[in-house]
Amino acid sequence: MRIEWDVPVEMDDGVVLRADVFRPVTDGPVPVIMTYGPYAKGLPFERGYPSAWKAMARDHPDTVAGTSNTYQNWEVVDPEKWVPDGYACVRVDSRGTGRSPGRVDPFSPRETRDFHDCVEWAGTRDWSNGRVGLNGISYYAMNQWQVASLRPPHLAAICPWEGASDFYRDGSYQGGIRSTFWDNWYDMQVKTVQYGVGETGGRDPNTGLLICGDDLLDAAELAANRTDLGADIAAHPFYDSYHRDRSADWDAIDVPVLSCGNWGGQGLHLRGNVEGFVRAASGAKWLEMHGHAHWPLFYTDYGVDLQKRFFDRYLKDEANGWEDRPAVQLQVRHVDATFTERGEDAWPLPSTRWTKLHLDAAGSSLAAGAPDAAASAEFAALGDGAEFSTPPLTEETEITGPLAARLYVSSSTTDADLFLVVRVYSPTGDEVVFQGALDPHTPVAQGWLRASRRRLDPELSTAHRPYHLHDRAEPLEPGEVYALDIEILPTCLVVPAGYRIALQVRGRDYVYPGPSARLSNLKNDLTGCGPFLHNDDRDRVAGTYDGHTTVHTGGDHASYLLLPVIPGAE
Repeated sequence: MRIEWDVPVEMDDGVVLRADVFRPVTDGPVPVIMTYGPYAKGLPFERGYPSAWKAMARDHPDTVAGTSNTYQNWEVVDPEKWVPDGYACVRVDSRGTGRSPGRVDPFSPRETRDFHDCVEWAGTRDWSNGRVGLNGISYYAMNQWQVASLRPPHLAAICPWEGASDFYRDGSYQGGIRSTFWDNWYDMQVKTVQYGVGETGGRDPNTGLLICGDDLLDAAELAANRTDLGADIAAHPFYDSYHRDRSADWDAIDVPVLSCGNWGGQGLHLRGNVEGFVRAASGAKWLEMHGHAHWPLFYTDYGVDLQKRFFDRYLKDEANGWEDRPAVQLQVRHVDATFTERGEDAWPLPSTRWTKLHLDAAGSSLAAGAPDAAASAEFAALGDGAEFSTPPLTEETEITGPLAARLYVSSSTTDADLFLVVRVYSPTGDEVVFQGALDPHTPVAQGWLRASRRRLDPELSTAHRPYHLHDRAEPLEPGEVYALDIEILPTCLVVPAGYRIALQVRGRDYVYPGPSARLSNLKNDLTGCGPFLHNDDRDRVAGTYDGHTTVHTGGDHASYLLLPVIPGAE
């Protein structure tokens, strides 16, 4: 490879960002795979994220085979696996991070404009064929949706791998309830590699350069050069221009899209990929849904081959039959954590049999018929709630697609937070959980709603995907019963006969009743929801969220869970 370190890329306001460029030893122009983000291009994957690296190498040995791993970085492509196939790989440190000076403001319009200009810079180099593709995980996926909304002329295709697209609904305020994820992420993964931290940021083993720039800034200067992300989010509890500016503009996204999501990415790495596939204006778009942990599959032979076939078609014009593949490629999940690959024509799946299971508080049951008699289940509003279960299934049942619930709820106070968990139990009573995007004990599906945010968008809502406006609070009248339509994020599972399906309605985050786990880049132990917790006391204030919540069933209050049942499960 030809490698150019720390190449200057000047922005419209004069700030010079820094990029590393890996390209073939050839004089001909080649297409570009680009990433722009805050994780420091000089920080090796193995050093910066050691527990994730060890797990990936152990469980997916093909991820570290066929490469020296010298240039492996967190959540971006390995140039040793791409450059030999005729691609240039460009990594840009985003403004204020790594070796790029400036003020850190993640996902802001300033960052998105920078990314736009970096795409145009790469598309106009003499070694570029003028086609730039974007490919990366998480942050490097989320900002693909944003920059594609600006339509850079040299942007030719995007592959957002497990990345949110709605800054409010996908990660900051799930169901209107504030998540503390971004606060902790900022401390652990961005501030640690902010431009100017000096030797504490380490040195790039390939260049010997300081990973975070040659300037040394004191604590006050560092703080002045970054936004307070947690405070920014807390200051915008409703979906307003702040969140809109950090989200996709679906009508503007017209380039080919390969959107890849994770069944176990309920906190950040699932909803946005499905929404992106369904709502992007592009006439050439595909959805791929898989399981496993968040980062490894991207680097496996499966992931790299999938990505290359997509980009070969749209960055090289190779006639490889990509357009003939099904619009939706599923890794159908089984209770033993194995997968069966299957293609489908659309999302939700055309064969879906939408099935209502009604709650009955009298017997804590879920059943096809609505109970005639009214009943109720009351629980502490910050507690573990009430659970409703089917009897053992009489036949194998596949559930694949978006879920929803309509619950009739009252509160002893003026608001209530609802945490919905779809659970599956084996004949011996053991809960079926999976290695999720981050948490090794992730439940089958989750949804959230703050009752005061119950107002729906009439244009975007469907029976299987309630879409909440989140533009105002409408307090509850204590004791009054309200109908709440609640989005539950998509899932996929073939449930064997003899297993039970349950819906738990909780007042706090799900907790797996077993051992926790840990990743080196996260603050909290992983207890079932990964780092995506809703435990900010400033958001769930005493006197409003610590009363009692009641779920009403039967009679005039036919609460139900809506399941996407797929006939003819394998």
